[in-house]
Amino acid sequence: MINRLQLLRNIGLFDSVATGGTIPLAPLTLVYAENGRGKSTLAAVLRSLATGDPIPIAERRRLAAAHPPHVVLECDGGPPPAMFQNNAWTRTLPNITVFDDVFVDRNVHSGLAVEAEHRQNLHELILGAQAVALSKQQEEAIRQIEDHNTELRVKAAAIPIDARGPLTVDQFCALPARADIDDAIQDAERRLEAARQQDRVRQASAFDGLLLASLDVTAVAQVLAEDLPALDAAAAAQVQAHVATLGEGGERWIDDGMQRIPPLRPGGAAGPCPFCAQDLGGSPVLQHYRAYFGAGYRALKDRIAELLAEIDRSHGGEAEAAFERGVRIAGERAQFWSQFCEVPAVVVDTAPIVRDWVAARDAIADAIRAKQAAPLERMVLPPAAIAAVAVYEVRRHEIASLDEALRRTNVQIAVVKEQAAAGNPTAIAGDLARLQAVKARHTPDMAARCEDYIAEQAAKAKAEEQRDAARAALEEYRRTVFPGYQTAVNLYLQRFGAGFRIDSITSTNTRGGPACNYDVVISNTPVPIAGGEAAPGEPSFRSTLSAGDRNTLALAFFFAALDQDAALADKVVVIDDPISSLDDHRALTTVQEMRRLSERVRQIIVLSHNKPFLCSLWEGSNATGRAALEVCRDAAGSSLKPWDVNQDLITEHDRRHAMLRDYLVTAGPNKREVARAIRPVLEAFVRVAYPENFSPGSLLGPFRGICQQRLGTPREILNARDIDELGYILEYANRFHHDTNPAWETVRINDGELTSFVERALAFARR
Repeated sequence: MINRLQLLRNIGLFDSVATGGTIPLAPLTLVYAENGRGKSTLAAVLRSLATGDPIPIAERRRLAAAHPPHVVLECDGGPPPAMFQNNAWTRTLPNITVFDDVFVDRNVHSGLAVEAEHRQNLHELILGAQAVALSKQQEEAIRQIEDHNTELRVKAAAIPIDARGPLTVDQFCALPARADIDDAIQDAERRLEAARQQDRVRQASAFDGLLLASLDVTAVAQVLAEDLPALDAAAAAQVQAHVATLGEGGERWIDDGMQRIPPLRPGGAAGPCPFCAQDLGGSPVLQHYRAYFGAGYRALKDRIAELLAEIDRSHGGEAEAAFERGVRIAGERAQFWSQFCEVPAVVVDTAPIVRDWVAARDAIADAIRAKQAAPLERMVLPPAAIAAVAVYEVRRHEIASLDEALRRTNVQIAVVKEQAAAGNPTAIAGDLARLQAVKARHTPDMAARCEDYIAEQAAKAKAEEQRDAARAALEEYRRTVFPGYQTAVNLYLQRFGAGFRIDSITSTNTRGGPACNYDVVISNTPVPIAGGEAAPGEPSFRSTLSAGDRNTLALAFFFAALDQDAALADKVVVIDDPISSLDDHRALTTVQEMRRLSERVRQIIVLSHNKPFLCSLWEGSNATGRAALEVCRDAAGSSLKPWDVNQDLITEHDRRHAMLRDYLVTAGPNKREVARAIRPVLEAFVRVAYPENFSPGSLLGPFRGICQQRLGTPREILNARDIDELGYILEYANRFHHDTNPAWETVRINDGELTSFVERALAFARR
């Protein structure tokens, strides 16, 4: 509640006014001011006190004032009082609500137009504090979402397209990590390359065998150790001793010669010597030769020769060339197939292998040849040959391991061929791009950027949840409030006697925030108040409502909004010039509604330049809870003083009636004025008592004639005695009026006569 206006300094027309501090305000406070005196300034001060906004005061700073505005108000929440100084309030009084031009301009219309901002503000007015809080929560969440969207765009731009490939930023950030990503990428790259080279893959050969022939040391050792067990040892020794005398190749020479000796003749004759043609029958060694160089000997020699031939076939020059060629082909195929699958490296230096191979082969061959030269001599492989074979075996096992790996690779090559035949390069390229994106997504730098983006998304999602929750709560509240508000507005419009009503009041969401749409219905024809200015020639708010209608609508909106306020009992309601452009009926209805309102609020302060309006409001109010003050002229400015409303309530009829009564008590010097007042007092009485027969502007003489005409009829007005009495009194009173007596100003007045007719006039007016 506002208790006192203690100080108004340097604001509007108030220079330094402290007189308001001596005028206590009441639950009903009336403020009278002529136009331009400062009542709207007072309304602006109270609006600023409600909101804490300094603008309503700052913009009314007193012109040419040396110091800024300074206001001190004694009100609830103190002491100390609320003080406006240095462009700020020490405290506010949020329960104040103000109806004035600012309210109309902000919530209803500006001049003749209803703009989007008006409908947005009306939306808040309808919903009240609770819904405004929900609406602000929704708007704040929307603002946060817009901020998050801005941040998301910045953080999305930090994730370059060359890293995410064909994926959106959201898809890229959602990619899960893979432990085998490098292998997966390599596999996809190979499959893609195979699909692109389908024809070459189909035609390319897998790996052939790549082996080195083994040197069967055991078999060689066995042959080298062979002799002829059935051969007589003495004969063998004698042959060998003889062979030894022949020098190198002697045994072969003898063996060859034995092939030329003819077979034994019948009777056991040996035949001639092929060399000297002598008869061999008496040769002591021929029999031994025949035993030595017999079938067993020849079979052994064949085995030795076969072994040597096998060594030459398996390990000769052609085998070496084939090996080197096989290594070269394997290398070429490995280079080709390594594009598509895992291929063991074919890095083989054939020169040292062939060198070791030849060394082992030659060592074996030499040993065999030595055996071939002396087949019956038991021999063993020389250590050098064994060592050479051992080196070669290492080489052979290395090549065997490579061959085994290449054979395993052939299984993969078969799969590659199958996949390449059915592969779709475009699909595989897409898979590869996704895998590359997975790898890029989880690099340390990109992972940090994605986490920032994901965190921002989560914050946005939370803000969206808050927005949706506030929106849902607001929509539910709207469904309850809007129908009730429409009913309340139309009830007030009906009371005001307005020729229109409102309909289809709804809420809509716009980019500027929630707004209120409604129709003004005139003669059952709706005129939409939304969607901008109507087309020229079409009905609109501008053309269908008069100034009085527009002000009536604003009042109905204001009163209906108060009815919706759950905290109405604690409100301080300030109303500035509510009956502007209103006719008498609507002004009276406004008085009645404000009387009703004053019983439901903590305080109502009404400011107006219309004294009769304020007096009407004063007359029907509780005498113990009301106060009035006047904004009056003070030199070039304005000041405050108490206003005696009761004095302004006295009408001319009241003054005349009081003058007649006073004359009977104390005969004053104004006898002629008393005499002139007799006829108006009678006229006022008759006008009230008989309004059907004495309309404004009528005269008492003709009225008396009508009464005489109706005397004794069902339509009788006055009885005969009253008609006569009215005639006598009127005959006296007409002497003092210029329209019935040209010498009215010079008629002599007798005090006794005047007293008698005053008594008779007052007595007649009491009937």
